[in-house]
Amino acid sequence: MMSLEPHQIEIIGYCAAFLTTVAFLPQAIQSWRTKDLSGVSLGMYALFTVGVGLWLVYGLIIEKWPLILANALTFALALSILLLKLRHTSKNRNIATPKSIER
Repeated sequence: MMSLEPHQIEIIGYCAAFLTTVAFLPQAIQSWRTKDLSGVSLGMYALFTVGVGLWLVYGLIIEKWPLILANALTFALALSILLLKLRHTSKNRNIATPKSIER
């Protein structure tokens, strides 16, 4: 079994946190710029955002900065995309639903 020092384990955590958070940025930037969220699943983003929020709470409880920093940033990005998707979905629903016509 490999034996790592605590600081080496922490470096692995920071690298993982950095990479997984940075990997999320292109989707967030594209969503903000184009406002085209047709390829984004509302259910998946809702579950993902809640999951990231729970990872953030977990990181806060165990006081591990790689988890806290990465999940705080990813939560903010995911929440912004989720809110855009909700706004986009409700606008499309309003457009697609015809107003009742009075006779």
